[in-house]
Amino acid sequence: MGDTLARLKSGVAGLDTVLCGGLIDGSAYIVQGRPGAGKTILANQIAFTQAALGRRVLYVTLLAETHERLFQTLSPLGFYDAAKVGNGISFVSVFQTLKSEGLGAVVETLRQEIKRQKANLLIFDGLLNARDAAGGDLDVKTFVAELQSHAAFAHCTVLFLTSAQIDDSSPEHTMVDGVIELSEETTGVRSVRQLRVRKSRGSAAIGGYHQYVISDSGLTIYPRIEAVLARPTNDHYPELTRVPIGIGGLDPIIGPGLPQSSVTLLMGPTGSGKTTFGLNFLGQATDEEPALHFGFYETPARLARKGRSVGVDIAALVEGGMLEVIWQPLTENLLDELGHRLLDAVRRRGVKRLFIDGLGGFQRAAVPPERLVEYLAALTNELRALGVTTLATWEMRDLFGSQITNPSPEFSGIIDNLFLLRQTELQSELRRVLAVIKVRDSAFDPRLYEVTITERGLAIGQRLQGVEGAITGTAHPASTGRKT
Repeated sequence: MGDTLARLKSGVAGLDTVLCGGLIDGSAYIVQGRPGAGKTILANQIAFTQAALGRRVLYVTLLAETHERLFQTLSPLGFYDAAKVGNGISFVSVFQTLKSEGLGAVVETLRQEIKRQKANLLIFDGLLNARDAAGGDLDVKTFVAELQSHAAFAHCTVLFLTSAQIDDSSPEHTMVDGVIELSEETTGVRSVRQLRVRKSRGSAAIGGYHQYVISDSGLTIYPRIEAVLARPTNDHYPELTRVPIGIGGLDPIIGPGLPQSSVTLLMGPTGSGKTTFGLNFLGQATDEEPALHFGFYETPARLARKGRSVGVDIAALVEGGMLEVIWQPLTENLLDELGHRLLDAVRRRGVKRLFIDGLGGFQRAAVPPERLVEYLAALTNELRALGVTTLATWEMRDLFGSQITNPSPEFSGIIDNLFLLRQTELQSELRRVLAVIKVRDSAFDPRLYEVTITERGLAIGQRLQGVEGAITGTAHPASTGRKT
């Protein structure tokens, strides 16, 4: 059965997704968080969105100062529209009423204002002050219940804002239909803002913490990828076809290209040729198969220069609309923001070829780190569902050494194909070596092959014979009597 509840469009990117459709029309919510968490911005973003839709908003404060300070704070934000102040949104202070007459008078004043303004949305900024003015829990409960009752009678949605860290058993929580909490977590030297729906009466909501940012446009919420995409949007995959890679000599090893809608992980240390491999893959983009480079290391200018050195004209592909380059510095990224940015770009252009250079950028952004496997599982499942053939790199820590570790024990179940690029010393010369470790649902050649980087990109050479240990980075002649 579908959701038949009337909903309010919040205008806050991601919030309606977390609330499984938006705020329920006529319900009451508490928005709580410490000072600076973004409660006032969130509430005003909703208010100005509703006003733009022709609805009436009553914004009530318990502040001693005028509203000019509030307008100064909001004016730089993209959603703020001065023309709506007093003409769609009415700002009212009940500080003096509370101070001189008490909570009962505040309720009566707001009842009259709701009726006079014909308000569709009431925002009460100052529940903490009302709580302090109350004589006890019963007074708080009575205040919230009476105000909520008057609003519901007028089909008016209510948002109570508070900076108090009130718990689930508080009288306020028991009376309202929903509780939205804004918080901030410090991890090392960085902090991450998070939103959580602690209560949602009469409607589902996506549980857990969801990262958000405050920018010039207001709040943007990024629902957790592994929650919002717990199941991919499509489970009907195309018949097994092959996607050309653009690397000479690779077809005899794995067949004519990568399996369509598959995910390939290319592991190797720095300098082994991973990015060049990806550039050859992107160079096969067409109007029918647009491509995306989603990277953390190379700026667009550096990537274009590297492409020219291996015969891939990145600038021409971008200009022709066959390729988009999205670069995010490897600094302070939010894991879910990265995922949503990637998927938005894929859907916007119908991307069929994706090169992620490299997955370590997602690992660095993971807070907490333990959620990375579930996150990547959901992300790669959705990429398959969208018909994207994905190539991703993983930077190995050691240039040489016998220890070759999987990024995570569960990675082998997430990816379809696994390639290893390695540099090895042979006869006092460094040589690049390719090993194909896994190609799902397909036969492949497991032997080692030399790799060279030419003016046309990566090229696969002869099979490496007569040596052992090449995959560790220190090759030596094969033992006598062993078959090579």
